[in-house]
Amino acid sequence: MGFPGEGVDHIMTKLQTGVSYSKYMSLYTVAYNYCTSSRMHSTTTDTVGQGNRTGANLMGSDLYNNLIRYFITHLKLLKDQSDSLQDEALLRYYAGEWDRYTTGANYINRLFTYLNRHWVKRERDEGRKGVYPVYTLALVQWKSNFFLHVQSKHTKLAGAILRLIERQRNGETIDQGLVKKVVDSFVSLGLDETDINKASLDVYREHLETPFLDATEKYYEQESEAFLAESSVSDYLKKAEERLKEEEDRVDRYLNTDTRKQLVSKCEHVLIRQHSDLMWESFQSLLDFDKDEDLQRMYALLSRIPEGLEPLRKKFEEHVKKAGLAAVAKLLGEGSEGADSLDPKAYVDALLEVHRKNSETVTRSFRGEAGFVASLDKACREFVNRNAATGSSTTKSPELLAKHADMLLRKNNKMAEEEDLEGALNRVMVLFKYIEDKDVFQTFYATKLSKRLIHGVSASDESEASMISKLKEACGFEYTNKLQRMFTDMSLSKDLTDQFKERMANHDDMDINFSIMVLGTNFWPLSAPNNDFIIPPEILSTYDRFSKYYQTKHSGRKLTWLWNYSKNELRTNYLNQKYILMTSSYQMSVLLQYNKHDTLSLEELITATAISKDILSQVLTLLVKAKVLINEETDQYDLNPNFKSKKIRVNLNQPIKAEVKAESSEVLKTVDEDRKYVIQATIVRIMKARKTMKNQPLIQEVISQISQRFAPKIPDIKKAIDTLLEKEYIERVDGTRDTFAYVA
Repeated sequence: MGFPGEGVDHIMTKLQTGVSYSKYMSLYTVAYNYCTSSRMHSTTTDTVGQGNRTGANLMGSDLYNNLIRYFITHLKLLKDQSDSLQDEALLRYYAGEWDRYTTGANYINRLFTYLNRHWVKRERDEGRKGVYPVYTLALVQWKSNFFLHVQSKHTKLAGAILRLIERQRNGETIDQGLVKKVVDSFVSLGLDETDINKASLDVYREHLETPFLDATEKYYEQESEAFLAESSVSDYLKKAEERLKEEEDRVDRYLNTDTRKQLVSKCEHVLIRQHSDLMWESFQSLLDFDKDEDLQRMYALLSRIPEGLEPLRKKFEEHVKKAGLAAVAKLLGEGSEGADSLDPKAYVDALLEVHRKNSETVTRSFRGEAGFVASLDKACREFVNRNAATGSSTTKSPELLAKHADMLLRKNNKMAEEEDLEGALNRVMVLFKYIEDKDVFQTFYATKLSKRLIHGVSASDESEASMISKLKEACGFEYTNKLQRMFTDMSLSKDLTDQFKERMANHDDMDINFSIMVLGTNFWPLSAPNNDFIIPPEILSTYDRFSKYYQTKHSGRKLTWLWNYSKNELRTNYLNQKYILMTSSYQMSVLLQYNKHDTLSLEELITATAISKDILSQVLTLLVKAKVLINEETDQYDLNPNFKSKKIRVNLNQPIKAEVKAESSEVLKTVDEDRKYVIQATIVRIMKARKTMKNQPLIQEVISQISQRFAPKIPDIKKAIDTLLEKEYIERVDGTRDTFAYVA
């Protein structure tokens, strides 16, 4: 039985001319007969799988060895023809032959199914690893008799591929399909000896991937150096971005996907890591000139390498901080009066503008990355609390922010009409988040809210409620508890006034229109007047009646009358035109004296009203300025018989300077008092939970618990500890200097 060499050769080399069914079947039959025949056949010594065996086994090995001899002869022809070829011609020849060879080998593999199934399987089962199924055998032969021969001559094959890739990198068009075919053959030639059905990339890695990665590194090192020597960093960012995308595409087009990770990492190292210092240096100028697209590119590139963004975050933080400080300095430069008379709206707008601009940069250029958000927050916290306007004071910013919120929430506020008030309140909350002394804001806010409520000048209850709920969300229930109680007092007072009016409806002498607000001492930041006040007889009966009425309703409560906040309306009867004068209680008590006198001296007025000289002088100055009184001689005040006004209702009730000045210092005094108690309460709470604690950890714990509301000073905490030791809430542990125990 002869080896069907001619038939095998026809399939391996002339398959395109076709194979008749009868020819195919006769080949199949020969293979089958070889494997089942028990007749002895040629015995040669240089063969595979010939042990001490006879019959079918021997015939199988005979067929197998003939196949090997055929492959070697066939591949020698290819070797000879390829020797004179190189570069693209070599690749074309190689790819064409590879196609023909693998297609033929596939058919041969099917023809020799019987050999694979019986003889090869048995040989492999018995541990002969050098025996392969026919298709695998064809690949093994191609690798050792053709592939390695071509590669061994100055890596002709891989070199040809790398030169084509370089031409493509230089902008030329290449035949990518050809490259892909050759690269795929490198992958197919890999063989995992432990499991021949598994793919193996060892040939691809050794012969193509490693030299490709080295060539890539060299190529981009040279290109990036040359490019940066004559171009800007902005242009380089574009270039690097394009190159990285190209290389990723290259993997998809004709390399094995396993190469992607190493290729990208190599490119990142050469294109980004090696030039990162230069990028970090030029970051500042991109920020200064708002180069959004370049910033986006730089972020995208540097985010690909470890620690690439950290220097940018630091620089960005510094940039935002400088912008904030500069904005406040510019504002102070424009106003001549300095920090004391700074317009709260201008101050808040300046800070918000810096935040808005840089917040947009974070979202747009840095994709809202958490590290840049943290840098923005850190910088804003810094310049919102410490800038040219605040000096060393930590209370200036919260005060100005609270004053701005007060203006927003007042009636006839232009801002509320011009734009959406809710949006303006949300912007207040943006800055509020950065305020360190939130308790200062709270106290100023409460003071301003109390004035809005007492004078009835709130823009709307909805807006007031909305702002309180925002503060509650930011700081919790306790923070807004007092504010909410103020609203409760207002509605209770309205009911109380209505009930009192009903009760007094039958009294004929109740011709005074009267409304009352009864406000809880603990919730309202209002101070009672510290000077005496003689209640004018005109309102005395109403005063007495209400006091008695209130005592019958709430017997245990004491009413403290806040004349300094009360207001009145007086009708004029001494002029041709009747006016209504809107006055404070002090102005009213002065003007009522002129029902009996035309002229009065300062001393007479002090005696009649019991108002202190200091305050009375300011009250009189306002009345003279409004031309209701005339002051021609020193300390002598006459009623002006020729008073005229364009308006029928004349508002005389302007705040007096002493009150405005006092308000700020009062608020800060209140804040200091409150802080003492907050620190003490926090220490007690911690000690109750921990039972004993050393001095240092206790101070740290107090700071961490309170820092949401304000930044406590260590001397204040130590003072609070001493106070609590005196009050016996805590005690020193015997035998220690710095350990405290909770006293139950």
